Amino acid sequence: MRTPHAAVTAPSVDTEGTMVSHPTPGGPTAEGQGADAQGAGGQGAGGHSVRTRSQHQRRKRIVQAAAALASRGGVEAMQMRTVAERAGVALGTLYRYFPSKMDLVVAVVGEEIDLLESSIERRPPSASTPAGRAVDVLMRATRGLMREPELADALIRSLILAEVETPFGDRMTGLLLRVSAAGLTRDQATEEQVALAGSLSSIWVQELLEMLRGRRTYDQIQRRIEIAADRLLTGIA
Repeated sequence: MRTPHAAVTAPSVDTEGTMVSHPTPGGPTAEGQGADAQGAGGQGAGGHSVRTRSQHQRRKRIVQAAAALASRGGVEAMQMRTVAERAGVALGTLYRYFPSKMDLVVAVVGEEIDLLESSIERRPPSASTPAGRAVDVLMRATRGLMREPELADALIRSLILAEVETPFGDRMTGLLLRVSAAGLTRDQATEEQVALAGSLSSIWVQELLEMLRGRRTYDQIQRRIEIAADRLLTGIA
C-alpha cells in the first residue's frame, strides 16, 4: 500500500532468496524531465561516460517503475504512459528505450536474473551433488519470486506468450549448467548437457505456474524439482 509521497518499490531477489526493494520516483521530476530534454544523445560535463551513466540510470528507473506496477496489478498495470510517469521520464523517451510493453517485460525479467546471479556469486550453492546445487538455485529463485506473486505471474505468463526473443530460458539454463557442472558454460557444454539443464529449467517454470494457480505448495514444488534434478543431472559434470 503506498502512502502519500512515499517511494514506489520494485521487488528483487536478495542473497537469501527473499525480495528486497529498490526505490523509484513517484512521478515526473525536474531531473527526469531535464534529462529527457537532452535525450539519448545529451551532452554532460564528463562527455560520453556521463551520458552513458545517465542513460543507464534512466533505464534502471524505468525498469523498476514497471516492476513496481506489475507487482501490484500484473502486466495489465504496466501501461506505457503510467510507467513513464512513475519513472519520471517523457513517454517518447520510454519508447526509445523500450519500443513495446513486451520489451519492457523482458527487461524486468533480465534484472531479476541479474540479481539472482549476483546472489549466487556471493553465496554459491554448497550441496555436494550437481542436482543438489541446481535445486538450491531454483528454490532460492522460487522463494524470491513468490514474495511478489502478482509480479511472478505477470512475468511468467507474458514470457510464455512473448512474440519477442526473451533471455529467460537461455539464462536459466546457463545458470544451472554453471552451478551443477563446476562452472561449465553454454559454449563449453555438449548438446546433451544443454538439453538436460534446459529441461530442468522448463519443469521449474511449469511448477511455478502450478503454484500460482494454487495447485502446488512450496514443499510439493521442491520435492518435484528434486526428483527431476536427480534424474536429469546425474552425471552432468
